[in-house]
Amino acid sequence: MELKGTVIHAGSGTRDRSAGGRLLVLEKPISFWGGVDPLTGQIHDPRHPRHGTRLDERVLVMERTIGSSSSSAVMLELLRNRVAPAAIVVGRPDAILVLGLLVAEELGYDTIPVLRVGQRDIARLAGADGVAATIREGMLRVEGDEGATRPANQGSA
Repeated sequence: MELKGTVIHAGSGTRDRSAGGRLLVLEKPISFWGGVDPLTGQIHDPRHPRHGTRLDERVLVMERTIGSSSSSAVMLELLRNRVAPAAIVVGRPDAILVLGLLVAEELGYDTIPVLRVGQRDIARLAGADGVAATIREGMLRVEGDEGATRPANQGSA
């Protein structure tokens, strides 16, 4: 599956500005402030269905964040500690979160790409959790996503 999106932030971590990892599709929005541990990169909010899941090396997919003016500081710390997601795909971008990426870039840290896709595309990705994906030049390419269309209650053949 390939999805075209709008580049909100290109990222500075690689020469060709691409990023990849296994998709981490969040079914509920998250607040980076209080919801993500900036030292470990784990989802820290005990009420979130993905509590304890690490963000690093993952392409984080979520419809939106729960905004906080401090999310930029958390993103900056995630990048500094090298536990940030590999990339973020959102349905609705968060300007404050992106501000953390811009500050990180000014401080000389590698940053990650942020791609906005449509609501339908976020819904299409819901079944692709754990599937390898790459973002490059505004395109999200999901590898071997056959499992993405398989109902959750069916096992592999």
